[in-house]
Amino acid sequence: MKIICIGRNYAAHIAELQNEKPDEPVIFTKPDTALLKNNEPFYYPEYTQDIHYEVELVLRIGKEGKYIEEQFATKYIDAIGLGIDFTARDLQAKAKAKGLPWALAKGFNGSAPVSEFIPISEFADLKDIHFSLQMNGETKQKGDTSLMLYDFAYVIAYISKFMTLKTGDYIFTGTPEGVGPVKIGDRLLGFIEEREMFDFEIK
Repeated sequence: MKIICIGRNYAAHIAELQNEKPDEPVIFTKPDTALLKNNEPFYYPEYTQDIHYEVELVLRIGKEGKYIEEQFATKYIDAIGLGIDFTARDLQAKAKAKGLPWALAKGFNGSAPVSEFIPISEFADLKDIHFSLQMNGETKQKGDTSLMLYDFAYVIAYISKFMTLKTGDYIFTGTPEGVGPVKIGDRLLGFIEEREMFDFEIK
């Protein structure tokens, strides 16, 4: 399986990081070793001093497809979960300053905690799904799919022109505003609507 991530998919998040609004989806990947499941703790690595949380809805692909037409794209989603795109912001900034790829800043071990998944059939409207993140009991991020620059169907159709999507692949769909640093001892709690999706510690 592969983990495909969409960057800069919420206008307010683009603004808070002072990035340029993209003309098409920004795509990057994480290796399968980035996955963290079952509320396992995230262990803060020694090679960075500035890891940020970025909460995102995660699509699970239910069947193989390539060159998928946008009108049929959501039929390739079998479930939706919640994840964190942990980003080593210091490593990312260093790479960006040199014009180099920032794969290590996004793809380090444990950088993709993912919840259990909710079957797609349980969602009435894919363009109106609310999700949120709490850290130590305080709400840090709130997002809604209605605010996405590129919706699920467009993202799937776009990616599938370049990469064949396979059963079990994950697509991280972008983060809303409110990203910030984590430190050892923090606890992250994530929700889709009012449903608790994950609850884990930084160690």
